[in-house]
Amino acid sequence: MKFLVTGSAGLVGRQVVKDLLKSYENVYSCYHNSKPEDGFATQIDLADQNSIIKTVETIRPDVIVHLAAMTNVDQCETEKELAQKINARSTAIISEQAKKHGAFLLYVSTDYVFDGKKGLKKETDRTDPVDHYGRSKLEGEKAVQDISSRWCIARISTPYGMHPKKKSFPLFVAENLQAKVPLDIVTDQYTSPTYVPNLSRMLIEISSRNIQGILHVSGATRVSRYDMAVMVAEKLNLDKKLLRPTNMSAMNWKAPRPQDSSLDVSKAASLLKEKPMTVEKGLDLFIEELRSGFAT
Repeated sequence: MKFLVTGSAGLVGRQVVKDLLKSYENVYSCYHNSKPEDGFATQIDLADQNSIIKTVETIRPDVIVHLAAMTNVDQCETEKELAQKINARSTAIISEQAKKHGAFLLYVSTDYVFDGKKGLKKETDRTDPVDHYGRSKLEGEKAVQDISSRWCIARISTPYGMHPKKKSFPLFVAENLQAKVPLDIVTDQYTSPTYVPNLSRMLIEISSRNIQGILHVSGATRVSRYDMAVMVAEKLNLDKKLLRPTNMSAMNWKAPRPQDSSLDVSKAASLLKEKPMTVEKGLDLFIEELRSGFAT
């Protein structure tokens, strides 16, 4: 099988490419600026329709794992047109190309397609994003459903893991507490934090089995940002008194956020051999990585 992975230099994409190469030889790691370490590095510009078409035409993949996105929530709010181009229009073009060349399309979406009024959302629950990031990703979902012939939409929540350049939430907390820097962390925002190596294995299983439809593949625990930070502090024996509880209304965000975007992962747990991991287990493995340096 031949795989094309967009966003392959990112937090999730880097892991997916590494894991794919354990079982498959033909892995094309698409990137925009930062060249990935693994796979056949292939430059692509999601803002350029011709770049997308040429890339897919040349590679003719069996599977497209579409991870690349504009994920900075505040930037999406202030640069709406760019967010539309990257998150929605490029996904429509990729969907057209997947259909044209008979590729299975795995589109990685977000918990931010929900309004956050009530958590533990199922795949069948109504979507109603509160910010432009969520709206642009939802438009991407609709394009996949309307255009692609074989597809899966995998929604994730708060991915965390090790990366040479990108700092995920637990590392941000750990580094600041080690430096004795106080942190204001919200107590009223809930997500389903997802350990990236666990997520990568779930995405690869979906791809290799061609599992179709919408699937929530986040972590298996609904937890507040503050409680997760406390867990990090306790596991690393750091001073949790430096964690200062605050609430979302006190944050200087340009874009609104869903208050509870946690996901129900019971469908994935019943369908996949690789089960969604609890935050407890994921953080233990993350801290092992942290202590041993970057794991592959």
